[in-house]
Amino acid sequence: MNKKKQITIYDISEEAGVSIATVSRVLNDSPKVSRKTKERVLDIIQASGYEPNAFARGLGTGSMKTIGILCADVADIYLANAVSYLERELRKEGFQTVLNCTGYSYEAKKDGVKRMENQRVDAIILVGSQYIEATERRNQYILDAAKQVPVMLVNGYLKGNNIYCILSEDKEMFFEVTGQLLDRGRKNIVFLMREESYSGRKKKEGYQAAYAERGLVYDPEMIIQFNEKIDKVKGLLIEFYQEHPQIDAVVATDDELAVGALKFALQSGIEIPEKMEVVGCNNSVLSISCYPELSSVDNMCEALCVTVVASLMRVLEGSEVPVRTMIASEFVARGTTNN
Repeated sequence: MNKKKQITIYDISEEAGVSIATVSRVLNDSPKVSRKTKERVLDIIQASGYEPNAFARGLGTGSMKTIGILCADVADIYLANAVSYLERELRKEGFQTVLNCTGYSYEAKKDGVKRMENQRVDAIILVGSQYIEATERRNQYILDAAKQVPVMLVNGYLKGNNIYCILSEDKEMFFEVTGQLLDRGRKNIVFLMREESYSGRKKKEGYQAAYAERGLVYDPEMIIQFNEKIDKVKGLLIEFYQEHPQIDAVVATDDELAVGALKFALQSGIEIPEKMEVVGCNNSVLSISCYPELSSVDNMCEALCVTVVASLMRVLEGSEVPVRTMIASEFVARGTTNN
């Protein structure tokens, strides 16, 4: 056998006179292979210098020991942390991962899930609620994927067979945070959000419910959807403030948006937190990288991901697993609020 060429499982099976599934069983030390055959295959593998990949090992077991992870953008701090936690936990369980950063467009997300199915992974993890659309028809691609392999949703919810959702208490925490601001006399609270994701919608519902609970009416213009970086958020709010000088608080769906709001306030000479309070979300490194340090909702990203992997292992074992698991969030008060 020519050692200079790339040796494949097909080469090993041909020289040993066995099927590629048998070679895979040998690689996985399966008791279904006779000792004589196992020794012959292992001798050929050793002599050839063959290095098996996940595909080769998975053929004889029905498991590729590989999990597909999809996220919209790994440059996003929350998503990057989530992917890191998931990969760490999956390594502990002996699984490798295939990562696909799909971007935010609907077609790209659909295509990413389909491509992951074709990778013959054991399960698919969708990181972030950007994958959950507002209508059942647009979620059909996820329901279809779940007919092939288990689908785990990190902080998103979709009802369907073989779909398991682990979520933060986004609505509850934004209801609580907004309510605290209202109770301190802040009545003109800007709600800053990105896309209309499942999580974003829940956070907005919490904001709206806090006003309703107190018999107050919020100004719809105070809900701003803006999917941009810090400096552009600052610029947007500087312009917005010219027409809405009554702003006395900002609640943002992530820390990056909140830091943009903080920079706007400081540049505009607005005292934080005396004249304006600012709250972010995710309790990311950004929250302690600014001054004053940012108060933020900690949605327990690490706990979410640990629970996702633990639940997935039970699913793969055939155990009963709740289709919806809620993880409690908490508010971390720092220098941008009067707590």
